[in-house]
Amino acid sequence: MTTSRSSTEHGEPARTDLERAALAAIDLDGVLRDLRELVAIPSVGGSRGEQDAQQWCADRLRGLGHRVDHWRIDLDELAAQPGFPGQEAERDVAHGCVGVLGDGEPALVFCGHTDVVPPGDLDRWPDRDPYALRVHDGVAAGRGTCDMKGGIAAFLGALEALRTAGIPLRRPVGVHAVVGEEDGGLGAFATLRRGHRAQAVVLAEPSGGDVVAANGGSLTFRLEVPGQSTHGSTRLRGVNAVDGLAGLLPALRELEARRNADPDPLVAHLDLPYPLSVGVVRAGDWASTVPDLAVAEGRYGVRLDEDLDTAKAEFTAAVAEACAADPWLAEHPVRVSWPGGVFASGRLPAGHPLLDETRGAIRGAGGAEPRVLGAPYGTDLRLYAAAGVPTLQFGPGDIRYAHAHDEHVPLADLEQAVRTYVLLALRRCEPAG
Repeated sequence: MTTSRSSTEHGEPARTDLERAALAAIDLDGVLRDLRELVAIPSVGGSRGEQDAQQWCADRLRGLGHRVDHWRIDLDELAAQPGFPGQEAERDVAHGCVGVLGDGEPALVFCGHTDVVPPGDLDRWPDRDPYALRVHDGVAAGRGTCDMKGGIAAFLGALEALRTAGIPLRRPVGVHAVVGEEDGGLGAFATLRRGHRAQAVVLAEPSGGDVVAANGGSLTFRLEVPGQSTHGSTRLRGVNAVDGLAGLLPALRELEARRNADPDPLVAHLDLPYPLSVGVVRAGDWASTVPDLAVAEGRYGVRLDEDLDTAKAEFTAAVAEACAADPWLAEHPVRVSWPGGVFASGRLPAGHPLLDETRGAIRGAGGAEPRVLGAPYGTDLRLYAAAGVPTLQFGPGDIRYAHAHDEHVPLADLEQAVRTYVLLALRRCEPAG
């Protein structure tokens, strides 16, 4: 078989005979079988299913001929490490899983997280079963199909195609299957701490046909607003903590507006690149008592390249300024804390060849020219970036359907992703011989 290429009318190199052979070896039915088995594992963060999904990946990678490292993560030791990203799910056990085909540091690693978010109201799912894959009208639906078991099934399908076509690679290729991404990223953090690296990483997160080269970050904040309790019939004697919280909201909106005034070009296409939202409010324990405490928790967007301590300081200063303008809160200031996961921002280094390699593979696989964008949500990209591992995101599905009751991935997206991963692996890792 020849490995030479000629140019197409669009300037994209034509596929080599080896590339055509690998693409022809793709088994989309096999990709759907893998996706069906993965979706059937209820791998909600912190559950036994999270462990089962990692075992499934370890077994699957061994079947692909990979050298597999499947280990139990020492959670206490990990949490004591500098830079630990935190966790919001409760877990006593967690496992890492890495597969490598070839010797040495992989030239390319495909990464995917096996944990999913809880399904919510079961009555919103067909037959009250979120973990049954349903394929109809050109989509595969079920919890995790979009975020991001579809991506995992796609890169496993690509590696299977290379194996079926009998094409050995000169440079190693690998897989990182990680847990805990949804609540902080401890799986990727543990994988990197264990010494697993790569020359480049593609996260198979849903990207809607685009390439995501940067992520904004996010922090979870908690506001504890004090009040003074009294009987509801004599409320003027007390101070309602709910009113105090309400008085803070305009200050938070002003903070959000300031932080979004001049966004990085990669996220300038977004209506709100760095959102600040209140997601949980708790106050009071008796209807006829003026509440003496209101607690609000929410999400605070971190700007690209922004230091986390700088982001926290700006938030804390805005709250302090609002408290100073209120007679009660000036004397009884709101307490600010930062529970839960820590998502820094991250980006692919400017000029890194992985970007053009991925764009070329997308075009070579029959896809449209992708946009190169930044995203407002945090992923494991920032952990790899912080470790000096060049990373971007390209995967099947649309982020709008992640975590939703109508979560799904289009079959056309799955096929495009598998084809792209085949070409990217061949071109980056190079056929042997």
